[in-house]
Amino acid sequence: MSASAQKRDWNPEAYSRFRDLRLRPALDLLLAVRSVGGGDVIDLGCGNGAMGPRLKERFLGHSVVGVDASPAMLAQAEETGTYGRLDEADIASWSAQGAGLIYSNAALHWLKGHEELMPRLAGMLGKGGTLAVQMPHQNNAPSHRVWRSLAEEFFPQRVDFEAGPSVLLPSQYHAMLSKLGDVSIWETEYYQRLGADEAGHPVRRFTESTYARPILEVLDAEEQAMLVQRYEQVMEKAYPRAEDGTVLFPFRRMFFTLTV
Repeated sequence: MSASAQKRDWNPEAYSRFRDLRLRPALDLLLAVRSVGGGDVIDLGCGNGAMGPRLKERFLGHSVVGVDASPAMLAQAEETGTYGRLDEADIASWSAQGAGLIYSNAALHWLKGHEELMPRLAGMLGKGGTLAVQMPHQNNAPSHRVWRSLAEEFFPQRVDFEAGPSVLLPSQYHAMLSKLGDVSIWETEYYQRLGADEAGHPVRRFTESTYARPILEVLDAEEQAMLVQRYEQVMEKAYPRAEDGTVLFPFRRMFFTLTV
């Protein structure tokens, strides 16, 4: 793997730092699945395989296939021993036929062209199959918006924000999918208690391995330190710490299921 590829890869340890908080919406999405077809259960954007055991337990008799572009994440997913197969693939161009379930937790917001992507994924389902998707819908909150505004101010034209995460409006997803099958769409705002962290503000620690990752990776160490310092100054006001150093952090997520 090239140095540039390594730079772009995910850090499983950093991502897992808030494992329980990231797992709750994934489990909520799983509970919302009411129908599966006869084909494989696809964990699309499986990451480190946190949902592999749950998918295998819930859908006995189905082969669970994990798909992700990160070799580091797939290596950890393999250690769970729950996947029938793990495919290293760009999920933007990945395809399958006759899937019983395409389950995608916190992955598809990194891709563009949802107007074409979502109907294309729906077309990979077999009869009775379900597309189940959860995506963070937090870009307008201070936790995310401040990363972008500071990067634009101090490092103009250094960051390709078009490559960053984004989602459409709920009404747009409903319009594009309702003609394809039975659609359910909703949002949930989770009030997450982030623990005190001597390494920095808890919200910075939560966002740096996900939303801020493509911003920070184009900066050198000195630039990163400056940006983090400025970001934390704002976070202290936007999300003040309690006396014990913890932060109550509201985080909004969008969900939908489509059964064909």
